[in-house]
Amino acid sequence: MSPLTTLLLAAAALAFGWWIADRRWRKKTQRLATAAGRPEAAGDDLLRLLEQQHQLAHDHSKEHYLRRLFESLLNEIRQGVIIVDPDLKIRFANRTAAQLFHRPEIRRGRSLMEETQDHQLAETVREALQGSRRVVRQIRLLPTRPSASSRDCLIETAPLPSESERGAWLMVQDISDQVMTDQIRKDFVANASHELRTPLTLIQGYIETLRDGGLDDPALVAHSLKVMQNHSTRIIRIVEDMLTISKLENLGTQLNWETFSMVECVQDVIDRLRPLLQDSTVKFAIQFPDDGCRLVADRFYWDQILTNLIENAIKENTGRQLTVSVQGERLKDQCVIRVIDNGVGIAAHDVPFVFKRFYRGHKHHAQTVKGTGLGLSIVRRAIEAHGGSIDLESIPGRATTFTIRLPHREAPPPAAA
Repeated sequence: MSPLTTLLLAAAALAFGWWIADRRWRKKTQRLATAAGRPEAAGDDLLRLLEQQHQLAHDHSKEHYLRRLFESLLNEIRQGVIIVDPDLKIRFANRTAAQLFHRPEIRRGRSLMEETQDHQLAETVREALQGSRRVVRQIRLLPTRPSASSRDCLIETAPLPSESERGAWLMVQDISDQVMTDQIRKDFVANASHELRTPLTLIQGYIETLRDGGLDDPALVAHSLKVMQNHSTRIIRIVEDMLTISKLENLGTQLNWETFSMVECVQDVIDRLRPLLQDSTVKFAIQFPDDGCRLVADRFYWDQILTNLIENAIKENTGRQLTVSVQGERLKDQCVIRVIDNGVGIAAHDVPFVFKRFYRGHKHHAQTVKGTGLGLSIVRRAIEAHGGSIDLESIPGRATTFTIRLPHREAPPPAAA
């Protein structure tokens, strides 16, 4: 028997079954009509009434099911969704909306202002209803409790499309991370432009001086070349640091995991910094466990981390009796590395900002060429790329301590899919 034949027979069986059922119900309603003293034709009217009631019940059940399905889907999305009536009374709000406003739930039947405690939302919805149009606006939601913080949100609202359902819908999306990222990018471009413009302007000024007759003065030539070399070196360092930050922030960048001894890494860094130690009294104290605190990490970035921390201690404390201590400690589930110096320290009001890009606090001595202001930002980002953290504690004139905590690994982490 072919599939088509089977399908036709099944359809015929269903039709026959429906016909039998219809005749059975018709006979029952006719008997009810006769028993009630009504003509048999009234049984057909009773049957139609029953069918209408059955269809209404089916439609109501279907509408209830679709409404529950619709609400379930809205509860899963990452945007807050609120539906209000023309008087801005809440008819529905999903779970995300309650989370955005730090509430266990947003209660139906209450006004939008009462539940969200933000007049900007109510005014925007009212504008959409009065103008019968869609309104999109970026606002800042103020905290509704002491432990919360303000957030930047994109809100979109419009009247409901159905004429039978008067009111408006409102969608709230938290874009705080996006706004912060955009601001960081703008600040980075502005600061980088400023940092590059200063040395380039100085170099250009000395070139013009030499071109306008300064070449006849050997002392001026020597001074000009020295200044231009210093500032060209600074430009190269800024560009290299910017490329390093960009590389670290590229999520597709994979670390080159390898096993190495941290104490050997520290010693290599100190050897490379020897030129800075000429005519200085800097002393180093290196304290590590017997295994040298072996790590599974990217050696390239740890060279940069330790170079920045130790070099900063040396440059910020010229002319002082300085001791730089590098300590390693292996705990049960992490390695702790500390870089400590007894120099001038960092003022308390600068401590929260030292890891920000291009931030340079008040200096206690004059510098011929300033640093890039990117070193500690690179340090923090490189440590975070390894899953670690860095903290700073400073008592000016006594001790400045950078504490690095890194999760202990026996092998490289699995590559991301």
